[in-house]
Amino acid sequence: MAMPIKELNAAALIKSAEKKLLNAFAAVDEIATINQKRVLNAFRAHRLTEEYFAERTGYGRNDPGRETIDKIFASIFESQSAAVRMQFVSGTHAIACALLGNLGPGDTLFSLTGQPYDTLKEVIGLEGDESGNLISLGVRYQEIDLDPSEETNQSLLEKIKSTAPSSRCMFYIQKSCGYSIARRSLNNEDIARLCTAAKAVHKDCIVFVDNCYGEFVEPAEPTSAGANLLAGSLIKNPGGGLAITGGYVAGDTALVDRALNRLTAPGIGGHLGLTYNQNRLVLQGLFMAPAVVSNAVKGALLFAATLAELGCEVKPTALDKRSDIIQAIKFAGPEQLVNFCRAIQKGSPVNAHVIPEPSLMPGYQDPVIMAAGTFVEGATIELSADGPLRPPFAVFVQGGLTYLHVKCVLEEAIIMSASGELPFFQN
Repeated sequence: MAMPIKELNAAALIKSAEKKLLNAFAAVDEIATINQKRVLNAFRAHRLTEEYFAERTGYGRNDPGRETIDKIFASIFESQSAAVRMQFVSGTHAIACALLGNLGPGDTLFSLTGQPYDTLKEVIGLEGDESGNLISLGVRYQEIDLDPSEETNQSLLEKIKSTAPSSRCMFYIQKSCGYSIARRSLNNEDIARLCTAAKAVHKDCIVFVDNCYGEFVEPAEPTSAGANLLAGSLIKNPGGGLAITGGYVAGDTALVDRALNRLTAPGIGGHLGLTYNQNRLVLQGLFMAPAVVSNAVKGALLFAATLAELGCEVKPTALDKRSDIIQAIKFAGPEQLVNFCRAIQKGSPVNAHVIPEPSLMPGYQDPVIMAAGTFVEGATIELSADGPLRPPFAVFVQGGLTYLHVKCVLEEAIIMSASGELPFFQN
């Protein structure tokens, strides 16, 4: 039952939630320590030196700094290869290069986790009519919506086998929940079971994982669970809040090379490309990423615990196992969703005075409202909240460079709602 407004004390409510979350916070710290050691070991193994921070010009041919960053990422992701590039304009772009570089006419992209995130639908050709999408190039698309927690290993195998094509196939797995409050984010155990079943059906298949929002939330990455290829954005988890742009692909060497051929050109691949004097920020952000991600996860736990106490439907719950930094919150209608985002914006360090409005954006099929007063535009490792204005009217909160910022913003948002300035929960 929601707490009556007259009894509401935002600071006390948050303090009470923190006491209940002590054990969960300790578990987050343990994972962060494991990941910090993994990052530190990779830096030392590849003998990182300040010489690799040097700026290059022109083609950036065989830049030793860029190549060292790639090797460090490959070690951290326990993969054969990795490619970190400023030329990836977003996580969607990195994913698109991975798909377009490794699929051809007659191949099938088979999603094991249902409909992909909104911005990928136009890449595939499920929405819009953009030239160069996968379907227009002769790639087939199929999907099945599997939740490994609801299946036995045998049922996973049977469901994939009964629906998968006999032709060359790439199995697609989305780790995060995306813009869906109905599905849960997958953990590496789930992904390992899906990989095992998929490879039992197609021995030589490619298993690709959209790893956005999931990096460093668990003690390892999906490549250690059997994924052949994964991709993500540097202005999400692995950039640690310091990377100003870029993305990565990691996995089997041949698959990474094909993704790079799509990014640049066949014959050029990953041998050229400036890092625009960003090597130090990319590496320093990566070094800080385990700690930053742990702050974001703790912030998500606090949002879940506190807003559930106020009567909001949250997913996952505060004590559910986490595999990404996303916290979904469901509201009664679009007005409450918009008010919540505006309250988050008011707590931002940048553009706190700006009032976000729902609007249509490239890659999205519904009006979307985004609260993101961030130092790096669109950086969702910084505290942000966004969601499409469509039923069930859920907002998706992610990020928080520091737990203290999350705590301050949440307290202020509760006060604004209770006072009637920007109401988003009901009493």
